[in-house]
Amino acid sequence: MITLTINGQSRQVDTADDTPLLWVIREQLQMTGTKFGCGAGLCGACTVHLDGVAVRSCQTAAKDAAGKKITTIEGLGGGKPHALQVAWEVEQVPQCGYCQSGQIMQAASLLAKNPDPTKQEIVAHMDGNLCRCMTYGRIQRAIVRAAADMRSKSGA
Repeated sequence: MITLTINGQSRQVDTADDTPLLWVIREQLQMTGTKFGCGAGLCGACTVHLDGVAVRSCQTAAKDAAGKKITTIEGLGGGKPHALQVAWEVEQVPQCGYCQSGQIMQAASLLAKNPDPTKQEIVAHMDGNLCRCMTYGRIQRAIVRAAADMRSKSGA
């Protein structure tokens, strides 16, 4: 048994230590917002946060997540839509939508460290999160919008 803290809740799972965190999240915990993309950590669809750091859950063993705070797309806004999720809708980012949870989780890790990123910083941070629909321009605009909204709400 492995105990995981996921979206603020302690959950026990009976799984092999080397089971990818992605499969624990999706199959055992039935949280399907985190997507399987490539299985090799190359596309970013499976991005979650471990202690606030964006990681590829398909390449993270469940045992390596024990004792850390795991945040998935379901827990990102703490029960309400995160500024990025709102901006994603306003900027009409999704087309097929498959990569969006991973894109949002990657962007959230950037904004947690840098509340006012430049376009170059956004592009560099998001590099490696793939979108087959090619909505990269919309993604960048949504990140800029969310950053501005977050700064205005914090009074910065």
